[in-house]
Amino acid sequence: MLNDTLATALSAILNKEKIGKKECIVRPSSKIIKAVLKIMNENNYIGSFEDVVTAKGNLLKVNLLGNINKCGAIKPRYSVKKNEYEKFEKRYLPAKDFGIIFVSTPRGIVTHTEAKKKNIGGRLIAFCY
Repeated sequence: MLNDTLATALSAILNKEKIGKKECIVRPSSKIIKAVLKIMNENNYIGSFEDVVTAKGNLLKVNLLGNINKCGAIKPRYSVKKNEYEKFEKRYLPAKDFGIIFVSTPRGIVTHTEAKKKNIGGRLIAFCY
């Protein structure tokens, strides 16, 4: 039984990326994983992804571009106020303006830069660079 599907999905993507594969299959599929993959696609970390329905359940086929150095889930899911993002940027990202942190806000899952612009806080769920 999987406890954290997002962490499992991100580690599967990172492992396939490191060995040079062009495609990765992520299972099971969830709304949070789809939202994170959509943001990764918009920031050119991954290519397109599609939802595939099988008899055993839904899965996601992700096209990889080779642009990910590291990605992972943030455990525990820290609460962050609108003026505390810099502390976590230093902790999870290698340099300023390099990489993204995914934040679950009342307005949906966004990157930390969008959350700073909108002046909202939330919970940190993952990072990618």
